[in-house]
Amino acid sequence: MNFIKQDIEDYAFAHTRPEPDLLTELAEFTRREMELPQMLTGRLEGRFLKMLVAISGARRILEIGMFTGYSALSMAEAMPSDGRIITCDIDPVSEKVAKSFFARSPYGDRISIAMGPALETIAGLEGSLDLVFLDADKENYPEYYEAVLPKVRSGGLIVVDNCLWSGAVLAPEEESDQAIADLNSRVASDQRVENVILTVRDGINLIRKI
Repeated sequence: MNFIKQDIEDYAFAHTRPEPDLLTELAEFTRREMELPQMLTGRLEGRFLKMLVAISGARRILEIGMFTGYSALSMAEAMPSDGRIITCDIDPVSEKVAKSFFARSPYGDRISIAMGPALETIAGLEGSLDLVFLDADKENYPEYYEAVLPKVRSGGLIVVDNCLWSGAVLAPEEESDQAIADLNSRVASDQRVENVILTVRDGINLIRKI
């Protein structure tokens, strides 16, 4: 589902500050070489994530769902030199691509890759998180949310990607549709947080812990 007309989307893209050349190269590589290239974060959402990190002053970030590393590099760009991102994934092909681009980036040393089930990584984390970016297997979205919320500091952010799921949340049929719809409903009534759903790309649920 296109939430915004393509010419307006193109205008927004053209009038958003471009990403660094390395991220442009990564985006082109992802579209050319990877299966499911539509999973790429891309310029609009990548620059949005960078802006959120800069505004919030986030220094400790957890990303659930790395893919080829575009979103992690976008966020790392806005962090102080001692900031750290832990990014989770299970796909060794994506890991290889991401590592190669992290190694070429001046911000790559701010990123650590945690391979394996994200729920296990979350359980082993110590200390509080400033921001969580959730963009992994949709069926586990509710479990990821409940696992990370206690670890997010008061005032910290959880950013949930694909929360509109091409409109499938309006009439859920598949397990993934229902999981995202369930999470959206849960967040909207959760007294521990406040949120706003943004119609950026496939929908972003921006959540602030009270």
